[in-house]
Amino acid sequence: MESAWSLISPCIPYLVSFLALFLLLEQISYLKKKQFLPGPKLVFPFIGNAISLVKNPTEFWEMQSSYAKSTPIGISANYIIGRYILYIYSTDLSHKIFANVRPDAFHLVGHPFGKKLFGEHNLIYMFGQKHKDLRRRIAPNFTSRALQTYTNIQQRIILNHLKSWCQKTGNESSGSIPLRILCRDMNLETSQTVFVGPYLSSVARERFNIDYNYFNVGLMKLPIDLPGFAFRNARLAVERLGETLAGCVEESEKKMKNGEEPSCLIDFWMQEHLRELSETSNNPFELTYKEIGGHLFDFLFASQDASTSSLLWAVAFLDSHPEVLERVREEVAKYWAPESDTMIAAEQLREMKYTEAVTREVVRIRAPATMVPHTAGVDFRLTENYVIPKGTIVFPSVFDSSFQGFTEPERFDPDRFMEERQEDRVYKKNFLAFGAGSHQCVGQRYAINHLMLFIAMFATLIDFERDRTDGCDEIAYVPTIVPKDDCRIFLSQRCSRFPSF
Repeated sequence: MESAWSLISPCIPYLVSFLALFLLLEQISYLKKKQFLPGPKLVFPFIGNAISLVKNPTEFWEMQSSYAKSTPIGISANYIIGRYILYIYSTDLSHKIFANVRPDAFHLVGHPFGKKLFGEHNLIYMFGQKHKDLRRRIAPNFTSRALQTYTNIQQRIILNHLKSWCQKTGNESSGSIPLRILCRDMNLETSQTVFVGPYLSSVARERFNIDYNYFNVGLMKLPIDLPGFAFRNARLAVERLGETLAGCVEESEKKMKNGEEPSCLIDFWMQEHLRELSETSNNPFELTYKEIGGHLFDFLFASQDASTSSLLWAVAFLDSHPEVLERVREEVAKYWAPESDTMIAAEQLREMKYTEAVTREVVRIRAPATMVPHTAGVDFRLTENYVIPKGTIVFPSVFDSSFQGFTEPERFDPDRFMEERQEDRVYKKNFLAFGAGSHQCVGQRYAINHLMLFIAMFATLIDFERDRTDGCDEIAYVPTIVPKDDCRIFLSQRCSRFPSF
């Protein structure tokens, strides 16, 4: 033991010197990339500010926004887990990033460590013609005919959950219930049923829900891919989810080959896929079941937590703006009577202009996915004076753009989206909740319909009131943004009876 120490001890000063030099060079590299941009002047070695990001993401991103707003350029810098990052406050610069998603510029990553979670070949990582071809083949999944099928599914599920919420609040001693997990469960059932409805057994759904929870938890943790860590659990869960969805794709293709009518999104996809195969003889666009399953997971991820966020903020803003709630109820009553036991038809939904305006204002003022991470594939000149270094993770802030341009942007004002004012057209570039450029959300009409249906049915069928506490409306990241109190409300049945459909 003593002889071993005698061999090691002379090396210790050199090891310490090497470590000190490494840390110094890392700090110099950060400052060189940062240049004149606002941001912390000193960062912890390697981990940077990852601990503060994980511990309090709201505070972390608010600080980055404050840094960016403090300078006319509208950018701030930081350092996380060995990666230099930029936060983009400026709407114009965000558009410049969205418009330059290509191999020799920016790569959409969806999450700072998304490729480890989602795999290399999913829709968000595609470029060029292959990406265009895939989006063209996805488009039939969101035609008017398909959307009508989905709205019927959505309404049945929303109704069943509203009934269970009323029952639950009657059983709670406090009388109030937090909506976040309830909305999340409702959305997960909706997504599963709309996307792959008849192909998930009850056992598969239960396993699916467990794996999706692993995935959700892992999104907010450090990317430590070792046994026992949340990130490893999330990555393995995504693999299992993809395999489950691949099996659904195979079952759907068999059903569509038999000429049956589509009953969910994957049916519409497979129906169109088979039609194209029958009409094309020269190298038709082919995807494996596993690849399509991966794209279905993209849809699930995009629709699940973002939608949960919007539903919660819709309830919060309707509660704090009773005049808006009353106008929604009056408009819905013109087109839908729950006592008739009929669903809201697609044509009726399109006529609910004010309800749609409320929906869009909720999405604007509380954009659920506040940032859209990209990686710089090359050194990219963003402004005349600043070049983004290759490898930088860039965060265009959709949230901050929503408060630029619009009249009194901090005010919840659905009328801005009505025909008389048309702020959605005048300030279109600032409404980035569904992204922009080649990767703009392909399912945004579906998302708007879902939120509209929920608002219409919730306002009509339910009486509710927030269980207000200090700070209940502060923003929490989970990973999309939600009210800090998980939107705790008192609720009761408003209608004489729930519809039956």
